[in-house]
Amino acid sequence: MPGVLPRLVIFDCDGILVDTENLANRRLAEWLNAAGYPTSFEYCRKNFSGRSMASVQKQIEEETSVRLGADFVDRWNAGLPDLFAHGVEAIPYVREFVEAVRSAGIAYCVATSARVSKMHITLGQTGLLPLFEHAMFSSTMVARGKPFPDLFLHAARTMGFAPADCVVIEDSVAGTQAGIAAGMRVFSYHGDPYSDRDGLIQAGGILFNDMRELAGLVPIH
Repeated sequence: MPGVLPRLVIFDCDGILVDTENLANRRLAEWLNAAGYPTSFEYCRKNFSGRSMASVQKQIEEETSVRLGADFVDRWNAGLPDLFAHGVEAIPYVREFVEAVRSAGIAYCVATSARVSKMHITLGQTGLLPLFEHAMFSSTMVARGKPFPDLFLHAARTMGFAPADCVVIEDSVAGTQAGIAAGMRVFSYHGDPYSDRDGLIQAGGILFNDMRELAGLVPIH
Protein backbone atom coordinates (compact mmCIF):
# COMPACT_ATOMS: atom_id res chain seq x y z
CA MET A 1 0.00 0.00 0.00
CA PRO A 2 2.87 2.53 0.44
CA GLY A 3 2.79 3.36 -3.27
CA VAL A 4 -0.82 4.56 -3.44
CA LEU A 5 -1.22 8.29 -4.08
CA PRO A 6 -2.73 9.96 -0.98
CA ARG A 7 -5.48 12.55 -1.22
CA LEU A 8 -4.82 14.00 2.25
CA VAL A 9 -1.56 14.15 4.22
CA ILE A 10 -2.07 14.61 7.97
CA PHE A 11 0.95 15.89 9.88
CA ASP A 12 1.46 15.52 13.60
CA CYS A 13 3.00 18.69 15.06
CA ASP A 14 5.42 18.06 17.95
CA GLY A 15 8.32 15.92 16.80
CA ILE A 16 7.25 16.04 13.14
CA LEU A 17 6.99 19.74 12.28
CA VAL A 18 8.64 21.27 15.34
CA ASP A 19 11.30 20.02 17.73
CA THR A 20 9.57 20.48 21.09
CA GLU A 21 9.45 17.02 22.66
CA ASN A 22 12.76 17.26 24.52
CA LEU A 23 12.00 20.70 25.96
CA ALA A 24 8.50 19.67 26.99
CA ASN A 25 9.39 16.33 28.53
CA ARG A 26 12.25 17.79 30.56
CA ARG A 27 9.80 20.23 32.09
CA LEU A 28 7.15 17.53 32.53
CA ALA A 29 9.59 15.31 34.41
CA GLU A 30 10.42 18.21 36.74
CA TRP A 31 6.74 18.94 37.38
CA LEU A 32 5.83 15.29 38.00
CA ASN A 33 8.74 14.76 40.39
CA ALA A 34 7.75 17.89 42.29
CA ALA A 35 4.19 16.54 42.55
CA GLY A 36 5.42 13.29 44.08
CA TYR A 37 5.46 11.12 40.96
CA PRO A 38 9.06 9.89 40.67
CA THR A 39 10.09 9.83 37.03
CA SER A 40 12.83 10.77 34.59
CA PHE A 41 13.10 12.74 31.39
CA GLU A 42 13.79 9.49 29.51
CA TYR A 43 10.63 7.84 30.89
CA CYS A 44 8.46 10.84 30.03
CA ARG A 45 10.04 11.11 26.59
CA LYS A 46 9.25 7.48 25.83
CA ASN A 47 5.84 7.15 27.47
CA PHE A 48 4.19 10.57 27.30
CA SER A 49 5.36 11.98 23.95
CA GLY A 50 2.51 12.64 21.56
CA ARG A 51 -0.05 12.63 24.38
CA SER A 52 -2.24 15.44 25.65
CA MET A 53 -1.53 16.64 29.18
CA ALA A 54 -5.13 15.77 30.10
CA SER A 55 -4.53 12.12 29.17
CA VAL A 56 -1.20 12.06 31.03
CA GLN A 57 -2.85 13.43 34.16
CA LYS A 58 -5.72 10.95 33.86
CA GLN A 59 -3.34 7.99 33.57
CA ILE A 60 -1.16 9.05 36.50
CA GLU A 61 -4.13 9.73 38.77
CA GLU A 62 -5.83 6.46 37.82
CA GLU A 63 -2.71 4.37 38.39
CA THR A 64 -1.27 6.08 41.48
CA SER A 65 -2.33 8.13 44.49
CA VAL A 66 -0.55 11.20 43.09
CA ARG A 67 -2.84 14.18 42.44
CA LEU A 68 -1.60 16.83 40.03
CA GLY A 69 -4.36 19.32 40.81
CA ALA A 70 -7.46 20.52 38.96
CA ASP A 71 -5.43 23.34 37.40
CA PHE A 72 -2.57 21.13 36.14
CA VAL A 73 -3.44 21.34 32.44
CA ASP A 74 -4.18 25.07 32.63
CA ARG A 75 -0.90 25.75 34.42
CA TRP A 76 0.96 23.65 31.87
CA ASN A 77 -0.54 25.54 28.94
CA ALA A 78 0.05 28.89 30.62
CA GLY A 79 3.77 28.08 30.82
CA LEU A 80 4.22 27.08 27.19
CA PRO A 81 4.86 30.54 25.70
CA ASP A 82 7.80 30.96 28.07
CA LEU A 83 9.08 27.40 27.50
CA PHE A 84 8.96 27.73 23.73
CA ALA A 85 9.98 31.39 23.50
CA HIS A 86 13.49 30.31 22.56
CA GLY A 87 14.86 27.09 21.20
CA VAL A 88 12.01 25.74 19.09
CA GLU A 89 13.22 24.77 15.63
CA ALA A 90 11.57 23.09 12.66
CA ILE A 91 12.40 19.42 12.19
CA PRO A 92 15.17 19.31 9.55
CA TYR A 93 13.90 19.19 5.95
CA VAL A 94 10.20 18.94 6.88
CA ARG A 95 9.40 22.32 5.30
CA GLU A 96 10.64 21.03 1.94
CA PHE A 97 8.29 18.05 2.11
CA VAL A 98 5.30 20.20 3.11
CA GLU A 99 6.07 22.54 0.21
CA ALA A 100 6.30 19.54 -2.15
CA VAL A 101 2.90 18.26 -1.00
CA ARG A 102 1.41 21.72 -1.48
CA SER A 103 2.99 22.12 -4.93
CA ALA A 104 1.58 18.74 -5.97
CA GLY A 105 -1.91 20.00 -5.14
CA ILE A 106 -2.48 17.39 -2.42
CA ALA A 107 -4.54 18.48 0.58
CA TYR A 108 -2.78 18.52 3.95
CA CYS A 109 -3.38 19.56 7.55
CA VAL A 110 -1.93 19.28 11.06
CA ALA A 111 -3.59 17.14 13.75
CA THR A 112 -2.02 17.03 17.18
CA SER A 113 -2.63 16.39 20.86
CA ALA A 114 -1.59 19.99 21.48
CA ARG A 115 -4.01 22.88 21.72
CA VAL A 116 -4.37 25.25 18.79
CA SER A 117 -2.88 28.01 20.97
CA LYS A 118 0.29 25.92 21.42
CA MET A 119 0.51 25.30 17.67
CA HIS A 120 0.36 29.04 17.09
CA ILE A 121 3.37 29.42 19.40
CA THR A 122 5.51 26.57 18.07
CA LEU A 123 4.64 26.83 14.38
CA GLY A 124 4.91 30.59 14.71
CA GLN A 125 8.44 30.34 16.15
CA THR A 126 9.59 28.20 13.25
CA GLY A 127 7.88 30.12 10.44
CA LEU A 128 5.68 27.14 9.53
CA LEU A 129 2.41 28.67 10.72
CA PRO A 130 1.41 30.23 7.35
CA LEU A 131 1.59 26.75 5.78
CA PHE A 132 -0.89 25.27 8.25
CA GLU A 133 -3.25 28.04 9.34
CA HIS A 134 -5.86 26.80 6.89
CA ALA A 135 -6.35 23.46 8.68
CA MET A 136 -5.33 22.92 12.32
CA PHE A 137 -6.89 20.13 14.37
CA SER A 138 -6.39 19.55 18.11
CA SER A 139 -7.39 16.69 20.42
CA THR A 140 -9.44 19.30 22.31
CA MET A 141 -11.91 19.00 19.40
CA VAL A 142 -12.69 15.31 20.02
CA ALA A 143 -13.78 13.10 22.91
CA ARG A 144 -10.68 10.92 23.00
CA GLY A 145 -7.09 11.79 22.16
CA LYS A 146 -4.36 9.55 20.76
CA PRO A 147 -3.97 6.51 20.76
CA PHE A 148 -7.67 6.57 19.85
CA PRO A 149 -8.46 7.34 16.19
CA ASP A 150 -10.95 10.16 16.90
CA LEU A 151 -8.66 13.09 16.02
CA PHE A 152 -7.48 11.74 12.68
CA LEU A 153 -11.01 10.69 11.72
CA HIS A 154 -12.27 14.17 12.63
CA ALA A 155 -9.56 15.80 10.51
CA ALA A 156 -10.29 13.56 7.50
CA ARG A 157 -14.05 14.08 7.79
CA THR A 158 -13.71 17.85 8.10
CA MET A 159 -11.34 17.98 5.12
CA GLY A 160 -13.71 15.75 3.13
CA PHE A 161 -11.65 12.59 2.63
CA ALA A 162 -12.13 8.89 3.39
CA PRO A 163 -9.63 7.37 5.88
CA ALA A 164 -8.25 5.02 3.21
CA ASP A 165 -7.23 8.06 1.14
CA CYS A 166 -5.23 9.60 3.99
CA VAL A 167 -1.67 9.18 5.18
CA VAL A 168 -0.43 10.24 8.60
CA ILE A 169 3.09 11.46 9.41
CA GLU A 170 3.80 10.67 13.07
CA ASP A 171 6.65 10.18 15.49
CA SER A 172 4.98 8.79 18.61
CA VAL A 173 3.69 5.30 19.34
CA ALA A 174 0.35 6.74 20.51
CA GLY A 175 -0.01 8.72 17.29
CA THR A 176 0.96 5.76 15.12
CA GLN A 177 -1.59 3.60 16.92
CA ALA A 178 -4.22 6.30 16.38
CA GLY A 179 -3.53 6.52 12.66
CA ILE A 180 -3.63 2.74 12.18
CA ALA A 181 -6.85 2.54 14.22
CA ALA A 182 -8.32 5.19 11.91
CA GLY A 183 -7.61 2.97 8.89
CA MET A 184 -4.87 5.20 7.49
CA ARG A 185 -1.33 4.52 6.33
CA VAL A 186 1.13 5.85 8.89
CA PHE A 187 4.72 6.89 8.22
CA SER A 188 6.58 6.96 11.54
CA TYR A 189 9.63 9.17 11.98
CA HIS A 190 12.35 7.91 14.28
CA GLY A 191 15.06 10.45 13.59
CA ASP A 192 15.07 11.48 17.26
CA PRO A 193 17.49 9.48 19.46
CA TYR A 194 14.71 9.00 22.02
CA SER A 195 12.28 7.50 19.52
CA ASP A 196 10.73 4.16 20.49
CA ARG A 197 11.65 2.41 17.24
CA ASP A 198 10.40 -1.01 18.36
CA GLY A 199 7.15 0.50 19.61
CA LEU A 200 6.61 2.26 16.28
CA ILE A 201 7.14 -0.99 14.39
CA GLN A 202 4.74 -2.87 16.68
CA ALA A 203 2.15 -0.11 16.21
CA GLY A 204 2.23 -0.68 12.45
CA GLY A 205 4.10 2.37 11.19
CA ILE A 206 6.23 2.52 8.04
CA LEU A 207 9.51 3.73 9.52
CA PHE A 208 11.88 6.41 8.25
CA ASN A 209 14.53 8.50 9.98
CA ASP A 210 15.15 11.46 7.67
CA MET A 211 12.50 13.84 6.31
CA ARG A 212 14.29 13.75 2.95
CA GLU A 213 13.24 10.08 2.66
CA LEU A 214 9.54 10.95 2.82
CA ALA A 215 9.19 12.09 -0.78
CA GLY A 216 10.33 8.62 -1.86
CA LEU A 217 7.99 6.84 0.55
CA VAL A 218 4.86 8.94 0.11
CA PRO A 219 4.03 9.28 -3.60
CA ILE A 220 2.97 12.88 -4.22
CA HIS A 221 3.31 13.01 -7.99
